[in-house]
Amino acid sequence: MTENSVELSIVIPIFNEEDNIEPLFEELFPVLQKTKKRFEVICVDDASTDNSLSVLQKATKKYPELRIVRHKINSGESAAGATGFANARGEIIITIDGDQQNDPADIPMLLKEIENSDAVCGVRRKREDDWVKRISSRIANKFRNFVTGDNISDAGCTYRAIKKSALREIPVFNGMHRFLPTLLRIQGYKVKEVLVNHRPRTRGQSKYGIGNRMFRGIIDCLAMRWWKKRCVPADRAYKINSGG
Repeated sequence: MTENSVELSIVIPIFNEEDNIEPLFEELFPVLQKTKKRFEVICVDDASTDNSLSVLQKATKKYPELRIVRHKINSGESAAGATGFANARGEIIITIDGDQQNDPADIPMLLKEIENSDAVCGVRRKREDDWVKRISSRIANKFRNFVTGDNISDAGCTYRAIKKSALREIPVFNGMHRFLPTLLRIQGYKVKEVLVNHRPRTRGQSKYGIGNRMFRGIIDCLAMRWWKKRCVPADRAYKINSGG
């Protein structure tokens, strides 16, 4: 598969998801094949300490479209996403979690919706998490929107379809994945929200909680407010024919 032949890149951050990888692939690859698009699946192993890397390496024998990138040190979901973006060859990039809570069956809908947008962001139709996560996310979304002046319904949902051209100047920082829709809008891109399915985690352990998100999230919101005032729009130049 050559670089120019890829139309669609699926980016999946992986950290200690050894039990979820094979079941996810069993759902994901048939859906991608039915899209009739030339695709690749990029799994970014964020220095997993379990057998995730071995499971991924074994899967490459079954799925030739699978590519693996591995971090030397654990760097977080935003860094894994950014690594996936940098290695993606498709014109459209879809980010999906490795824990099976996102439903691959939503991919055709995301591809349809992005035809008239630069990014399509999922909003979980019925969130299948415990009440602590649901309430903390609701509060965080309201605070984030108040500080940034944006109106994102579910910033915690990282199930998204994005045109690669819109990601050229996105700043990379720890927590970037939660602010990606706002970052894109600030730069002048069209961002649409759509309802997506959400499923309970049945294998492995969640990597997030109030303790590792709340205070960092407050600081990030203030930084986003500053960046919004100082940001240079991405589409700021146009070509002039010199003639002759």
